[in-house]
Amino acid sequence: MADLITTRLLLHPLSIDEARRLVASTPQGEDHWEAGYPTDGNVTGARMFLDNCARTGDVRPYGRYEIRRADNGRAIGGVGFHGPPNAVGTVTIGYGLAPSAQGKGYASEALRSLLAAARDWGVAAVEGDADRDNIASRRVMEAVGMRCVAEDERLAYYRIAWSDGPDDAGVGP
Repeated sequence: MADLITTRLLLHPLSIDEARRLVASTPQGEDHWEAGYPTDGNVTGARMFLDNCARTGDVRPYGRYEIRRADNGRAIGGVGFHGPPNAVGTVTIGYGLAPSAQGKGYASEALRSLLAAARDWGVAAVEGDADRDNIASRRVMEAVGMRCVAEDERLAYYRIAWSDGPDDAGVGP
C-alpha cells in the first residue's frame, strides 16, 4: 500500500513488522524516529493495530500510519483507525505527535489527509474523542471539520459524516 502524501508529510501505512518495532521501541536501520517518538499513544495505536491483525488479518488501509516529515523522512507521530468500518460505515480515529512536532499544524495536516482517504474509500463517518481539557487535540479535530457532538465528565466526542443522514447519531456515552 502506498504512502498518503500531503504538502509536508508522508503518511506511511505501518506493516506488521514496523508495528512490532514500535511496540518494542526497537528501531532498525530503515526506521528514522524523531526524538520523543514513539509516544505512549503511538505504542498503544501500534498494539491495537497488531491485535486487529491477529484477529482479522491485515486491516490496511484501516490500520495505523506513521507520520513522517517529507523533507527528511523522520517519523514524528502516528495517525490511524481503530479498525475497519463498522456495519454502518463508521470508523474511529486516533493520532499523536512527538512533543517536538507539536504546535506546527502536522496533526491537522495528517488527519485531514486521512479523512479524505477514508471518504474516498467509502467510509460514511469518522469519530474521535479527546480528553475535555486537551484543547490542542480538540482544535485539531475542529480544524479538519469534525464537530463536537457530545461530552461527558472526561471526554469530548467528535464526528464528521458525509452521508445525508444525521451526523451526530451513535457518538458518546
